[in-house]
Amino acid sequence: MEKHLFNLKFASKELERNSRKSEKDEKTEKLKLKKAIEKGNLEGARIHAENAIRQKNQALNYLRMSARIDAVASRVQTAVTTKRVTQSLGGVTKAMDSAMKSMNLEKISQIMDKFEKQFEDLDVQTQTMESAMSSTTTITAPENQVDQLMQQVADEAGLELNMALPSGEVGSIGTATAASTEQDDLSKRLAQLRQM
Repeated sequence: MEKHLFNLKFASKELERNSRKSEKDEKTEKLKLKKAIEKGNLEGARIHAENAIRQKNQALNYLRMSARIDAVASRVQTAVTTKRVTQSLGGVTKAMDSAMKSMNLEKISQIMDKFEKQFEDLDVQTQTMESAMSSTTTITAPENQVDQLMQQVADEAGLELNMALPSGEVGSIGTATAASTEQDDLSKRLAQLRQM
């Protein structure tokens, strides 16, 4: 079982490496996007923006899979630890029997200290497993993210992006601002109610 645990940890590390590589590729695509915008190549810029978003999502997916494998590895680690503790408890029970027969209180105390230490180790393993099991949310890359990324890179580079936005996009921005204002008003009202 320990061999499987090693393989799980190795796979998790490999996924983390792949995630870092995807993040690096995302940065490379953003640089290519910036250069394409500088040259006025909007079609090429769009391709690089899509690639950057795909790499970002791939990096997140690798991290998500790594976290899941860590969770499985933690469960396997708990099983291995539980097996060790069970074996130790068997040994402790035998040692306690022989200690009780001789009524050696010092030996009983040493055995009980060892017993408590093993349970503390088990608690640490359980806490590690629980912390590794946090859930993640899925992320999608809709068309408007591509446009936003292209605009962001152009703004950071101080470039003018001559890209015609569909008329629906303009209306959605105004709606988002109105929704944000409405949310702010609701937050203020909630704060006032709490103060009463």
